[in-house]
Amino acid sequence: MPEPIVAFIADDSHAHHRRQILDLASGEAVSFSDLIDRLESFDVIFVGEVHTNAEHHLIHVQILQSLINVDPDLLIGVEFFCRDQQDLLERYFSGDMDEEAFLENIQWRKTWGYPYHLYRPLLLTARREGATVIGLNVRRDIVRKVAREGLAGLDEEERSGIPRVMDLNDEAHRAYVREAYERHCHGNLKEFEFFYEAQTVWDETMAETIAGAVGKHGKKMVVFLGNGHIMNKFGVPDRTRRRIPISFATVIPYPLGETTTLEKGMADYVWLTGP
Repeated sequence: MPEPIVAFIADDSHAHHRRQILDLASGEAVSFSDLIDRLESFDVIFVGEVHTNAEHHLIHVQILQSLINVDPDLLIGVEFFCRDQQDLLERYFSGDMDEEAFLENIQWRKTWGYPYHLYRPLLLTARREGATVIGLNVRRDIVRKVAREGLAGLDEEERSGIPRVMDLNDEAHRAYVREAYERHCHGNLKEFEFFYEAQTVWDETMAETIAGAVGKHGKKMVVFLGNGHIMNKFGVPDRTRRRIPISFATVIPYPLGETTTLEKGMADYVWLTGP
């Protein structure tokens, strides 16, 4: 039989396995109930995903239901809806629109595109609980245009749809995005700059929306978004805290595709899953 795929926390020889939840600071495995007990104390909880990993979406439902059981007023922020779709979200989650009409109006395949059945359990849970769901993202056509032409290519209307203030000088974040860019793309320096501006627009828009919602409602929020936006915290989490004083925690569902070393700074908690 093949050896099981395992993960190691940096500077620790203890092997960890699928379905374990790891506190990276202490290096210890924690139970699900312990995880929820710890998360309850934070203002904003960021939970990542690999968009096509079904196990990650089931983890989302478990975390959401457990947090709502403790705090029924919890806000839910999601990457996969845009903030200009908020009126549609309010109609659907208040029960004023059925699912078929919602999907038609939200244009799921066009605006997000990943299989809806993976996200449906989370959305049905939120609707059943009467939760407030907030679309965090910028319009995809704006992100694409920035990736092609840079921020300078946006017209006045497009520029009004993104944050006025954006930090393009975080060198650790830039290096992280550059590594991902070089794995998947082969463009020149100018093309990378446009790509980085697009990624920053993405992160800063979500951070601005989270900060605005938490400040407006005075409630806690759980945020569901891709792992790349919260890895090492310098994407959306740190950018949110620069906009509003909050405490936050990050949870990364992490697929074990090969033996892996987990760096302690990548997240507060890592939940090991299948690939």
